[in-house]
Amino acid sequence: MKLSLLSTSVVLATALIGGCTLGPDYRVPTTVEPSALRYDQGWQPMPAQSWASSGRWWEVFGDTELNALIEEANQRNQTLAQAEARYRAALAQRRLSTGEYSPTLSAALDTARSGGSEVSTETRSSAQLGISWELDLWGRVRRQVESDTAALEASAADLAAARLSIQSAVINSYINLRAQDLQYRLLEQTLASSARSAQLTRNQYDAGIVSRADVIQAETQLQSLRSDLYDLQNQRALEQNTIAALLGRAPIDLQLEVVEALPAVPPIPVQLPAELIARRPDVVSAERGVAAANADIGVAITAWLPTLTLGGSAGVSGGSISDLWDTPVRVWSVGPSLAQTLFDGGRRSAARDAALARYDEQVAAYRQTVLDALADVENALATTAILREKAVQQDRLVELAEENERVITNRYQSGLVSYLEVSIAQNTTLSAKRGRISVTSARLAAAAELASAIGGGWQVGDDVGDAGVRSAE
Repeated sequence: MKLSLLSTSVVLATALIGGCTLGPDYRVPTTVEPSALRYDQGWQPMPAQSWASSGRWWEVFGDTELNALIEEANQRNQTLAQAEARYRAALAQRRLSTGEYSPTLSAALDTARSGGSEVSTETRSSAQLGISWELDLWGRVRRQVESDTAALEASAADLAAARLSIQSAVINSYINLRAQDLQYRLLEQTLASSARSAQLTRNQYDAGIVSRADVIQAETQLQSLRSDLYDLQNQRALEQNTIAALLGRAPIDLQLEVVEALPAVPPIPVQLPAELIARRPDVVSAERGVAAANADIGVAITAWLPTLTLGGSAGVSGGSISDLWDTPVRVWSVGPSLAQTLFDGGRRSAARDAALARYDEQVAAYRQTVLDALADVENALATTAILREKAVQQDRLVELAEENERVITNRYQSGLVSYLEVSIAQNTTLSAKRGRISVTSARLAAAAELASAIGGGWQVGDDVGDAGVRSAE
């Protein structure tokens, strides 16, 4: 037994000294890293202490009701619940792979009867404890842990990306709903004004001042406005139901009161393009996917090499269960075991080739994700910059339309023009005012899109963002 233990110790020492890690060491793939953005005039300075450092990026809109809705979505959204479950599964998978660093301890108790046509029946019982440990000679376990760790980090980034997507969806639906409230109020005001104009036209018709065509024109415009109100009611109901689903509620359980105001258009912080891309959770997830695929190549390569397992067992044997405690026969064994696959029909080479192909796929996916991220930032910056200028022009358009309507109305009351020109002027003013609301809501949506394009409030190194994984704590 002493000789066996000595030989085992020698093998163990040799294995630990000569152990290595097979497969390529990971390097982040090269990708596009522009030093400037075309529409960088879309940036605006903001205070150093801001939503970007707090992680609660939606607070930039300064709307307490919106804040409450997003907080509820963070807690109850079922898409996030799925992403959290996937993160916990990845966490368990890494624990599973790190467990292979440790030896396995087993216990067995059995009894058996044997005999034949020419021998008597014999009963034998045994109890045994065993321990085995596969040495990580070639780094298979280390590469597997490396792969599962990268996969865990990718899953954490996926969770952050899912949370960011839900938050953005809540913001967009909320902005649309509040814009519809403003549009509805504007239509009501225009409807009241048009009703007064229609009544004036009827009075003038009764007095023989205007023709029947003017009355019909006024009534037609009035009815068109009433019809538009129903369209806005339907659109608001749809947006409210969308928000309810994002909050994890049934539509009947959510009723948002009418608020005739939009949040203020927020400033967006100045950052370098490389910093913007690095913090996006989808980019981080794609890069971690490359790291996991790279480690999987090493795992596949180790299948070509022998495995060395150290094992030992000790136990007792007897003719019955009671003999195991009264008059047992003690048995033991200890020693290394070396195993090598000689022929597998090409399965190992196929597994290696598949791992290499998956790595190439992940590299391409990572590079495309970076390109898509750059396009998202450029799109959001372009929209932000252009809409800022459009808002100025839209305000001027409203002023001109209102002035034109006043002039045409005065001319109509003086009998110089028909009601058709009044109707056209009123519609022009309404369209300009509705356009101003649309531009403002579009600027808000663009600000939200830009914040989302740079990763919101999620920071690199923050595994699961501000909400955490509640079930894993």
